Amino acid sequence: MSAFCLLAEKSIGAQAREKHSDIDIYKTSFTPMKNALSGLDEKTFIKMIVVRSTDKVVGLHMIGADAPEIIQGMAVAIRAGATKAVFDSTIGIHPTAAEEFVTLREVSVLSV
Repeated sequence: MSAFCLLAEKSIGAQAREKHSDIDIYKTSFTPMKNALSGLDEKTFIKMIVVRSTDKVVGLHMIGADAPEIIQGMAVAIRAGATKAVFDSTIGIHPTAAEEFVTLREVSVLSV
């Protein structure tokens, strides 16, 4: 789903919680560097859903500038079966909001 508006939203794997019971959710909210340097107070939110037993990334969500373009690229990784370990071992493009997807380290929500 995409919404092209002032604050863009994009997601892949919206039904991940319904399909998998053992998931870890990584999330963060931050001010992108281009906003911080220009004095804008606009934040970006990202979330990654990972199946704990397989380490497979099954969902990504983003609210913020460039979300449709960033999630489109991430969709390729998910369709190819990328794991959290693959994301963790990828060097982020700095300074971009997309690099936050490869720097998520702490589980925010645990499902049993």
